[in-house]
Amino acid sequence: MLSRVANSLYWMDRYLERAENTARMIESQLHMLLDLPLMRKDPFAWKPLVDITGDGHYFSEHFSSFSREDVIYFHTFDRNYPNSIISCLTAARENARSVREVITSEMWENINRLYLDISEPGARHWVTKSPHKFYSQIKMASHLIQGIAYSTMAHGEAWNFSQLGRFLERADKTSRILDVKYFIILPRIDYVGTSMDNVQWTALLKSTSSLEMYRKRFNLISSGNIVQFLIFDREFPRSILYCINHAQEAFLKINGTPSGAFNSELARSLGRLTGKLNYSTIKGVMEQGLHQYLDEIQSDLNNIGESIYETYFAMKPISDASTQTQSQLQ
Repeated sequence: MLSRVANSLYWMDRYLERAENTARMIESQLHMLLDLPLMRKDPFAWKPLVDITGDGHYFSEHFSSFSREDVIYFHTFDRNYPNSIISCLTAARENARSVREVITSEMWENINRLYLDISEPGARHWVTKSPHKFYSQIKMASHLIQGIAYSTMAHGEAWNFSQLGRFLERADKTSRILDVKYFIILPRIDYVGTSMDNVQWTALLKSTSSLEMYRKRFNLISSGNIVQFLIFDREFPRSILYCINHAQEAFLKINGTPSGAFNSELARSLGRLTGKLNYSTIKGVMEQGLHQYLDEIQSDLNNIGESIYETYFAMKPISDASTQTQSQLQ
């Protein structure tokens, strides 16, 4: 497979996943504020959605407050911000367009339709009038694209590059949401067991689409169980462990090597992170400190992303190979 094609498939899925996660995060915040009307008056109620991105410096330079309108515009329609929904869908569409010979026509049509729906002039009015429906539509369209890809695309090398990008992006977003929101809603003594405590933890689960599956597993809302579920659950497709295990599975299929054959820096980086997650316990994480543990995971994910670029997508000099070939012919 051409490096250009692999790069486009990898980033197409990363951008689609990023847009969907942002839409889910905003929708969860809207629901939480409906349940906690007193928080609507808090001028910093929407600040956590900026903190999760790690781009607070950019936001402060371009916006004067953390109002609902500014944060929603920042996350949804700001074309100058590379991680806004419109920027992600633009990039996903361009990557999909460049590999139309690899993906199916149904995939292209739905990616293009989602982009056109969000970029049309009436989209900002739609958000103002019916924000829940707007962000739900983005989520449903993203799920449809994933389902179409699963059902119509050959599960070969192209598929595995897409899955590698999707699961790494999903693991990163789950870790960031949990890291930021855990400290924001870390219960005060007078909040424990109250309706406010439960609503905020429920909002955290909704922001990762995990509320119903969590309820089936643990029933009662508990901060320790929520952290364990979102990091270590082996069956829930948005837990960090599930995502990293499946990212490694996709990598091994691309690389054509058996599990345990760490023959490159990328293989070693993925192996270290997989081992860290598979052999950690919730008790050990809390003793170390949740923030420190998640910060290490995010750093590992960044290093893996750089290794993927160097291994598969970066331009390689040909002088060494050329010189070696000439010396063999002499």
